[in-house]
Amino acid sequence: MSYIYLIPGILLAISLHEFAHGWVSWRLGDPTPKQEKRLTLNPLRHLDPIGAFCMLIFHMGWAKPVMINPYYYKNKRVGTALVSLAGPLMNILTGGISIFILAWIESSVQYGTLPGSRALEMFYVVLYYFSMLSINLAVFNLIPLPPLDGSKILAVFLPEPVLEWFNRYDKYFMIILLVALYLGFLDGPIEAAYTVIENGIWKFAMFFFAKSVII
Repeated sequence: MSYIYLIPGILLAISLHEFAHGWVSWRLGDPTPKQEKRLTLNPLRHLDPIGAFCMLIFHMGWAKPVMINPYYYKNKRVGTALVSLAGPLMNILTGGISIFILAWIESSVQYGTLPGSRALEMFYVVLYYFSMLSINLAVFNLIPLPPLDGSKILAVFLPEPVLEWFNRYDKYFMIILLVALYLGFLDGPIEAAYTVIENGIWKFAMFFFAKSVII
């Protein structure tokens, strides 16, 4: 895999992910993301060195968390969960849109309505990696372990004593997460979830464009 194609996908996927967190928090009444200048697609504002390295090596990782203040939300728990969910949803949405564009390119080239070229091939590869990384980033971040988004979504459903215990040992959960990632324990479940999402979108997109050509 060429880093020339991979790095742009990583930067864009991470930036969109964190922008979505900040934007939803801001829309819920929290000025912190805007004050911290996180309502931007500038990747330099969002990069976490370890998370970006994991994205580069394992194709799954995280960015620098957006600072939020849940006390601005009408419902602290629900607001935090919505903000946490926004990042993975943004990645699935943009990854899905990318797959639709890829399917359109494939169909158009196949039926001769779009001439192939080296530039188109390069664009296709970059977009493919972006879609792959976006969906992987979404799936990985939905794992319910700190510091990932899934842990904050899970917190909505936890009783207060369990939540306090969960928060008290969050640093240890991060160590467990990194070890599991390094040893490949998460590869199977993440790959399975990724395949279901990606294949589902691809099948729908190819069906849609096949129908469009027939019509």
